[in-house]
Amino acid sequence: MHVPHGARRPGAARVTLLTEGTYPHSHGGVSVWCDQLVTGMPDLDFEVVAVTGTGREPLAWDIPEHVSRVVSVPMWGPAPQGRAPRGRERVRLAAAYERFVTALLDPRAEDGFGPALYRLARAAADGRLSPFLRGDRAIGILTAVWNRPGLAVREARPTLHDAVTATALLEHALRPLAAPYPETGVAHAVSGGVAVLPGLAGLERHGVPLLLTEHGVYLRERYLGYRTAPYRWPVKALLLGFFRLLAEETYRRAALITPGNRYNRLWEERGGAAPESIRTVYNGVDPAAFPPAGPEPARPVLSWAGRVDPIKDLETLIRAFALVRAELPAARLRLFGGTPRGGEAYRERCEALAAQLGHADAVTFEGRVEDIKDAYAAGNVVMLSSISEGFPFTLIEAMSCGRATVSTDVGGVREAVGDTGLVVPPRDPAAMAAAALELLDDAERRRAMGEAARLRVIEQFTLRQTIDTFRSVYLELSAFGGRAARAPDVEEDAFAKAGGAPVRSATG
Repeated sequence: MHVPHGARRPGAARVTLLTEGTYPHSHGGVSVWCDQLVTGMPDLDFEVVAVTGTGREPLAWDIPEHVSRVVSVPMWGPAPQGRAPRGRERVRLAAAYERFVTALLDPRAEDGFGPALYRLARAAADGRLSPFLRGDRAIGILTAVWNRPGLAVREARPTLHDAVTATALLEHALRPLAAPYPETGVAHAVSGGVAVLPGLAGLERHGVPLLLTEHGVYLRERYLGYRTAPYRWPVKALLLGFFRLLAEETYRRAALITPGNRYNRLWEERGGAAPESIRTVYNGVDPAAFPPAGPEPARPVLSWAGRVDPIKDLETLIRAFALVRAELPAARLRLFGGTPRGGEAYRERCEALAAQLGHADAVTFEGRVEDIKDAYAAGNVVMLSSISEGFPFTLIEAMSCGRATVSTDVGGVREAVGDTGLVVPPRDPAAMAAAALELLDDAERRRAMGEAARLRVIEQFTLRQTIDTFRSVYLELSAFGGRAARAPDVEEDAFAKAGGAPVRSATG
C-alpha cells in the first residue's frame, strides 16, 4: 500500500526509514522514537517503508508534510502479484535459491548468502520471487539440500511437511525485497531483520548508504521467540540460519551502526560488525514533556506501561506482585498499555494467572492511556519486567517524571538507570518482589531516587541530543554517499564531541 503525502523538496537531504511492526502503524517505544526523529527534522525529506502484518493496518500517527510517502509492505496479507519465472530465468533463480538455502544450513557455504540474497532481490523486484517460492520447485530444492549427507539438520529427519512450512515462512520473510528500494539519500533501518532487506537491496543496486539502529537485538529476540514456536527443529534451523546470516550481512555492509546501548553493541561486534563502524546513541525524551509526576497514590501501587506482549514478561511481574501483596495486602498492580492484534491469548493467560494466584481483584489491565504520564503517576514505583529491551522509553520517561523504578537487567536498562533505581535479574519474581517491597517501605528513598533519576535524564538522555546526533549522521552520509573517510586512531568520544561519526564505505 502506497500512501502519498508531501512533495519532495529539491536540495533537501533524503532519508528512507525502514521499519517493521512499528511506525507509523502502531504505538510503542520504537514508534515514538521514529516520530521524534521525523517531526524533529522538518528540514529533511523522509519516506517510510513499513513492514506490516496484513497491510490493512491504519496509520497510528499524524504524518508530517515533509514525509513524501508511506509504503506498507504486508508480510502476511495476500501474496504479491507477479509471474513465475520460466526457461533459463527459472533455472538461474533455482540455482540462486539452492545456494541461498545451502548457506542457511551448511556452515561451509555461508559465504554464498550475500550473492544469493541479491540475486533473489532482483527476482523480487521483477515480481518473480514470490511466485517461485510458492511453487513445487522451491520445495524440492529445500528437500534435496537438507537431506544431503553431512548436514546436522539431516539427523532430525526433515519431512515434506517441514519443507512446505519452511518454504512458506521464507517466502513471507523475503517479501520486503519486493518493496521500492531507496535510490538516493540515506536508508535508515530502525531495527535489524526483515526491515533491512530493502535497504540492503538499495545499497547493492544504487549505492545508497545504510544506517542501522537496533533498539532491541533482533537476532536475540528471534532466538527467544523460536524456542516456543510450533515448528519442528528443521524448520527452526532454517529460519534461524536466515536471521543470523541476515544480521551478519547487515552488520558487514552498514555504513554506520547506531545501537541504543552498549549491550547491543556487544552483540553487533560478535555478529561481525567492525567496532569502528559502531556509535552508541541513546534514546532521549523531552524533560519538559515529562515533568515531575507530583504526589504519589495514598495506597501502595506498582505501575507498568508498555504493550502486552510475551517479551515484556508480565507473568513474572504478576508473580512478583503476589509476593508483594502477601506483605502488603492493600497493594495494587496497574498495567497500562494496548494489546497488539494476535496478543489477546497472552493477555488472557496473564489475567488467568492473576486469578489463579488469588489477586484478580488487585491486578488491573487498563489499556492504552490517553496521556502516558498518568501511567507513571499512578504508581509509587514504576516496574519493568522485560526479558529483552534496548534502551526503553518507558523507563527514561518514568525517570523524567521523578518516579523510582524497579527494572530487569536486560539490554541498556542498567545504562539508563545507573544508581537511580533498582535492577534485578529477569524471570526472577522473588528478586523483583524484594526490590519493590524495599522501595514501597521507604518513602524518603523513593523521593531521593526519583529526583536523582530526573536529573540523570536531563544531563544524559534528552531528545535534543538524540535529534542533533542523527541530523549530523544523515547529513554526513548524504554528503559523502557513505564513503566518508574513517579515522581508526581517533577515539569515538572525539567524534561525539565534534558532532560527527565514523562511517563505513557504502561498497564495503
